[in-house]
Amino acid sequence: MATTLTLGLAQARQLHLAAQGLSARLRARATPQTLLQAIARMQILQIDTIHVVARSPYLVLFSRVGAYPLAWLDALLAEGRVFECWAHEACFAPMADWPLHCAHRESRAQHWAYRHALRMHAEHRESMERLLAHVRERGPVRAADFGRSDGSAGGWWGWKAEKRWLEAWFALGELMVARRERFQRVYDVRERVLGRLDPDPSTLPVPSAAEARRASILRTVQALGIAQARWIADYFRLGRRITEAELEPLIAAGELLPVAVRGWDAPAYVHAAQRALAERAAAGALRATRTTLLSPFDPVVWDRERARGLFDFDYTLECYAPAPKRRYGYFVLPILHRGRLVGRLDAKAHRADGVFEVHALYLEEGVAPDAALAAALAQALRACADWHGTPRVALHRCEPRAFASTLRAALKAVAAVRR
Repeated sequence: MATTLTLGLAQARQLHLAAQGLSARLRARATPQTLLQAIARMQILQIDTIHVVARSPYLVLFSRVGAYPLAWLDALLAEGRVFECWAHEACFAPMADWPLHCAHRESRAQHWAYRHALRMHAEHRESMERLLAHVRERGPVRAADFGRSDGSAGGWWGWKAEKRWLEAWFALGELMVARRERFQRVYDVRERVLGRLDPDPSTLPVPSAAEARRASILRTVQALGIAQARWIADYFRLGRRITEAELEPLIAAGELLPVAVRGWDAPAYVHAAQRALAERAAAGALRATRTTLLSPFDPVVWDRERARGLFDFDYTLECYAPAPKRRYGYFVLPILHRGRLVGRLDAKAHRADGVFEVHALYLEEGVAPDAALAAALAQALRACADWHGTPRVALHRCEPRAFASTLRAALKAVAAVRR
C-alpha cells in the first residue's frame, strides 16, 4: 500500500493537536459558538462528575477555548444544540449528529450501558414502564424527585431504583436529557425533547449500521488528525477492532490517506479533508504553541495506548484506586506544553477559600525544568485558577524539587503583571 506522506513523530503530534484544537495560542475570547465548534471538532465530549477541579466536560472545553461561563455548556444542552448519549462513554454530541448516534444505539449491543439497561428492563419491566408513563404524562423529572423507598444503598453506584430506571431508559433511547440543573440530569421523553427543534432530528434519515460504522471511522480519523487502525474503534466504542483491511475501501474511495510515521510499526491514516494540514505538518509548518492543563477524560489522553504511541506518555487514572496505591494523586491533570505532554499535576480547587492547590507536580523524564517552561506553566496555572474563581495558587511538592522555586517565582511574576 503506497503512502503519500512521511512524518516524524513530532510532526504527527502537531497534526493531532491541530485537529483537536489544541495547537495554537488562544487569540480571541470564547463565545457559545466557539464552544459548539470545539465539541463538533472533537465529535464527542465525555462527561464525568468528579469535581475536585471543574468537571471534565467544562475543563476539556477550557483547554481549547479558554475562560468561559460554565452556564454556556448548560445552555447549549437546554437549547437543543447538543444532546447527551452513550458513545465513548456518557458524552455530549452536536444535535446535528443525533441520527448517527441513534444508529449506533441500535447496533451497540456490546456497550455495557446498553446491556445493563436491557437486563434492567427485563428484571423490572412493570416498574420501568410505569415510570416512563409518568414522565410522558407529567413532564420532565430528576432522580431527586423520587425518594428512596428500598432502605438500601442499591446497585449501580448506589443509585435508588428510579435513578437506575431513568438511566436505563436513557440508554435505551426512550428518555433524553432535556437540561441539567446543578449538573443533575433532567429527563424527558425523546419525542418532546426532539419535537421542539426545527427540524425535528427524529424525522431525519437514520443511517444503517454499516453506514454509521463507516461514518464513525471517518469522523474519528478527522477528530484525531492522524490515527493507526488499532486506535479508531475506541473513540466511538465501535466494538470489534478496526483492521487495515477494513480501511482499504475508504482509501480506494479517496476518503482516507495512508501515511507513514517514522518509528511506528504500523501505517497511519489521515482524513482526506485534512490533506493540506498533514502536508503542512510534514513540511514542518505546524508549530504547537499552546500550554494548558488537560482533563483525564480529554480525547488526547483517554486512550492510554494512543497517548503512549503519540506522546510516549504513560497515563493511568488513579482516582478509583486506594490512596496507598496511587503513584501521582487522586485526579491528575496532564500538562500540555508546545506539542508535548511534559508532566502532570494533582490539583484541587478550593472555591470557598479562593485557592487553587497543586498537591504535587511531576515533570516527565527528559523535560528540562527551565525558566521558559516555568513561565508558560505559570501562565497556564494562573489562567486555570482564575477561571475556577480561585485566584491564589498554592504549590507544594514538585519533581524535580528544584523546579518548585523556579515555578513559584514565575507565578509571582504573572501575578504582579496582572495586578
